[in-house]
Amino acid sequence: MKILVTDGESRAALAVTRSLGRAGHTVIVGHHQAAALAQTSRFCAGRVTYPDPMHDPDAFVDFMAGYVRDAGVEVLVPVTDVTTLLLTWHRDRFPPTCAIPVAPAATVARAADKIDIVTTASRLGVPVPLSVVVNVDRSIPDFAFDFPVVVKPHRSRVQTAEGWKSTRVSYAVDHHALVRDLNMRPAHEFPVLVQQRIDGPGIGVFACYQRGRVVALFGHRRLRERPPWGGVSALSESVALDPVARDGAVRLLDEIGWQGVAMVEFKRDQRDGVPKLMEINGRFWGSLQLAVDAGMDFPALLIRSLGAEPLAPASYRIGVRSRWLWGDVDALLLVLAGRAKAMGMPQSRMRAPADFMVLGGKDLYYENPRWDDLGPWWQETRERVRPSRRQLAT
Repeated sequence: MKILVTDGESRAALAVTRSLGRAGHTVIVGHHQAAALAQTSRFCAGRVTYPDPMHDPDAFVDFMAGYVRDAGVEVLVPVTDVTTLLLTWHRDRFPPTCAIPVAPAATVARAADKIDIVTTASRLGVPVPLSVVVNVDRSIPDFAFDFPVVVKPHRSRVQTAEGWKSTRVSYAVDHHALVRDLNMRPAHEFPVLVQQRIDGPGIGVFACYQRGRVVALFGHRRLRERPPWGGVSALSESVALDPVARDGAVRLLDEIGWQGVAMVEFKRDQRDGVPKLMEINGRFWGSLQLAVDAGMDFPALLIRSLGAEPLAPASYRIGVRSRWLWGDVDALLLVLAGRAKAMGMPQSRMRAPADFMVLGGKDLYYENPRWDDLGPWWQETRERVRPSRRQLAT
């Protein structure tokens, strides 16, 4: 099967490319710049460079529709928020012979709306952090939870007249800092959620749905993150599904009528031990390689879900760990620099180097470097050590 994977610079696209290439599919990897991470994999059979979907979404859709038609692509797999939204919004532009294994556009947009999801979760009895909504007038409602608080725009990516804009999540340590934070935000980031900060480990519930029915669920915990105060996983481990998180994730995804893959993110509140909902990512996720290594091959499942035959429930191994080495280096440096402590996180600068130097062990897999696919490792390393143009000019 000829499959086109977008967003080739992402870790998720690399995991998808490796999985589907190993399965014998012809995988073409696209990105808006040449020599993207997944394009350097030996499992990438072809490369395509398309217009930047963040800055020229119309040109991106036009190019993709023409390329899919002319190249005979049978499955188009978007990987990031922006490409997923654009391709589902314009699904009618693509030939019926090309499957886009993603939920309908309205469902994808709803999953990306943090305020809608928190409201829906509360109605369904899924635990969420205490929250208030601040609208564009920046008037802060009274709230009954303590600082520090988390400030979250309603979406991670927002389409504006100038193209797609990324938003940022931040922390405010007191009321003055919160007012300053809100006043600095552009109008397109509103409405904004102000939430009680949840300290505790992240819990991911990962799912694959086939025609409205959940066929795979996977659980992991983040052992180290980049940045350490809440970010993508640098070291993660497959775990048994937390029953509260599992039930909450399935209730939410069933409620919005999900199709395809999704990650529902929680944090276990250290005050009461209850997982609290953070967000839904209606796409593949950065630590996807962990699930594949543990036996839950989500990219392969997604392709198989396109068939007429119902998939049997899948299982996976507990205790498998996955390490992204360069991400782990970044996490260590941030701890050593005192950044984690400044953000109120408990990481010890004395213990962090010893933890980092545990380089092997039973059921520990490296996402990058991958010994049977070293091209992406060299690509990532070159990008790390290559001086920027600004540095070269000074």
